[in-house]
Amino acid sequence: MKNKFLGTGEHGYDPVRKVLTVISGLRYAVLADFSVAYKLIISLIILVATLVLREKVDLLLILLATGLVLITEIVNSAIEAVCDFVEERHNEKIKIIKDIAAAAVGISIVIWAVVCSVEVAEMWSQVKRN
Repeated sequence: MKNKFLGTGEHGYDPVRKVLTVISGLRYAVLADFSVAYKLIISLIILVATLVLREKVDLLLILLATGLVLITEIVNSAIEAVCDFVEERHNEKIKIIKDIAAAAVGISIVIWAVVCSVEVAEMWSQVKRN
């Protein structure tokens, strides 16, 4: 797709190519970044259990929290990669940029962990009652 700001790329919008690009990026993030992979695996396990044992709202909440944490992890990885590409040596300004990106991930991880923990505790209490 043509980048309006940079004037690069190809004309036209190809939705299939967009979906393949998203899948490729997610695949790379999962294979190259352990923090993305383990969160995705844990979330998939909880999502399946939620789908079986709980209600639709719980499933959507887990999905939303998982999406938030995966998005921030992937954006953080991209920011770090760009920073390392621009400046290989230590640079205090780049350190601040990376720290801010890491703070966004930290906040999303806390939200994800709270949502997942509450959901697992609820499912556990439901299983114990039955």
